[in-house]
Amino acid sequence: MQYNGSVEAYMKEKIWMLAAAILFAGCVSSGLVGDAGYTPGVYEGSGRGYRGPVHVRLQVAQAGIEDIVITGHRESAFPGVAAMEELLEAVLEYGSTGLDTIAGATFSSRGFLEAVEHALRKARQ
Repeated sequence: MQYNGSVEAYMKEKIWMLAAAILFAGCVSSGLVGDAGYTPGVYEGSGRGYRGPVHVRLQVAQAGIEDIVITGHRESAFPGVAAMEELLEAVLEYGSTGLDTIAGATFSSRGFLEAVEHALRKARQ
């Protein structure tokens, strides 16, 4: 393969491609969801939100989460609950808990994701 640009440009391109590959690999490998091998059933989990515990109930199939219900929290409607509802949809859509928190609701987001991961750990036992 012949490259017609400068060596510097060629190396910059390769470094950017490597960085993108590393970032992609990190995104794919993070989070508990997406791995097969769960025991089907209903599992509850909790995490620490901004204003206290966040509780969820998961319906889990062998391949992953089928449904999530937020069963308890003390978060404010906005931004806390809005962020948790957005993350709930994202976990179901993308099949991963390795998601970024929602700006302005970081602790509520973390609490929700912790609760989902806590329930998933029970489904793996």
